[in-house]
Amino acid sequence: MIHLARLRPQDNLQWSFVAFIGVLLASGAAALVLEQPAALLPALAFVGALVCVLQWRWLYYLLFVLLPFSREVSLPGGLSMDVPSEPLMLALTACVGLSLLLRGGQPLGRRELLHPLVIILALMLVWTAADTPFSVDTKKSVKYLLAKVWYLTPFLLGTLLIIRRPAQVWGVVAAYAGSSVLAVLYVLPRHAAAGFSFAEINHAVAPIFRNHVTYATVLALLLPFTWYGAQASGRGLGRWAWRGGVGILLLGLLTSYTRASWLSLPVAGLYYYFVLRRRLTVPLLLAAALSFGGLALYFSEPSRFMRFAPDYEKTIFNGDNFEKHLAATYKLEDVSGMERVYRWVAASRMIADRPITGSGPATFYPEYKRYTISGFRTYVSDNPEKSTTHNYFLLQLAEQGLPGFLLFCLLLSAALLLAERLYHRTRVGAHRQVVLAATLSLVIIVFHLLLNELLEVDKIGSVFFVCLALLIRAESWIAEEEPA
Repeated sequence: MIHLARLRPQDNLQWSFVAFIGVLLASGAAALVLEQPAALLPALAFVGALVCVLQWRWLYYLLFVLLPFSREVSLPGGLSMDVPSEPLMLALTACVGLSLLLRGGQPLGRRELLHPLVIILALMLVWTAADTPFSVDTKKSVKYLLAKVWYLTPFLLGTLLIIRRPAQVWGVVAAYAGSSVLAVLYVLPRHAAAGFSFAEINHAVAPIFRNHVTYATVLALLLPFTWYGAQASGRGLGRWAWRGGVGILLLGLLTSYTRASWLSLPVAGLYYYFVLRRRLTVPLLLAAALSFGGLALYFSEPSRFMRFAPDYEKTIFNGDNFEKHLAATYKLEDVSGMERVYRWVAASRMIADRPITGSGPATFYPEYKRYTISGFRTYVSDNPEKSTTHNYFLLQLAEQGLPGFLLFCLLLSAALLLAERLYHRTRVGAHRQVVLAATLSLVIIVFHLLLNELLEVDKIGSVFFVCLALLIRAESWIAEEEPA
């Protein structure tokens, strides 16, 4: 005899399945009676909601698999969206929100939700919202604010929800690094067909990457993760796969002809050996602050910065010869370098005009053109790419004023100080590998921000927030190492 109690669902998953069957039968019956297939939509919506609540982590992994191949698509009204990454970010934002709502914030505890990095990021979001009404283009600023929400939610909170132990870190890294290796294997033959020409690198990376800078930055920031992924994988085929990934990413980086990305690797190495290991993060941050303040004070007098105005006829792009390109860099005759100065001068004048609120989030282009000085103009100052300052710190000052800039600097300072503390506290190799990978990747990203505005690029900004989440999660792991 069958006991009815045994047929009763025993857990939430079984109850969800029973509910799905009920909705499917009701929708199917309605579709037959009404002769309208659209009546099946409630059942499909239920499946989507079920995936969001119970198995949304697969969307998280899928996002990292597709992220290297995401492309910017123009939308009406002058806006744009990265596809398929941003639609997946939107879906994950809903999934993370539902997960936190239905589980009462679990499994995130007070340690994670009230962590200083999370609080600073929340304050940055609040300031962006408060600054938006003062923007010169409210529509762009509102889109920027919304985009920050669907960046922070999946990549910060989503990572904290999914990554529960060190081994899961390497699963996420494998998804992104594996797809990036495939992207490099697509680029290399195209570049080789052009004789690895410096002039053809942007054509070779298209349409996957917007330009060679984005391409090289992605490869550079992944190298610390793949290097420590090889160490964490143990012996055997897995380690050789990781090492193969390191080799392919490094080959792609070397043939990218991107000076900042080349320099970022030795900078990360020097940071590790001379700053992190010797507990010199505080002196480094103080030196950086004093240097920035000193330069700002020195160039505040117009007669001084006008000495660096380029010679329009000599400032050229040596697209056919990389050696000449490097030589022009230190002679201040390289067009890309001097175009940066052109934008930096305009940004400094914007800051002087609106030091507190700035022009508003995401409004530097085309607002900066009203503040340019013709003496710094170069051949590429028409700016068809609609790029901004080529320095993220100046961009924060110009767009979000002094409060936005200080909050961003506070975030970086807190992250680097946390990384130093965790590195010296942990005694578990698996934890240290995660801390080092996240920290060195973060340093590489920050170095690029000195010369480019890449944090709003989906392929790069995503890793920035993941690195912060990994440091927060590693702090919980390391706290468990220590006796109560």
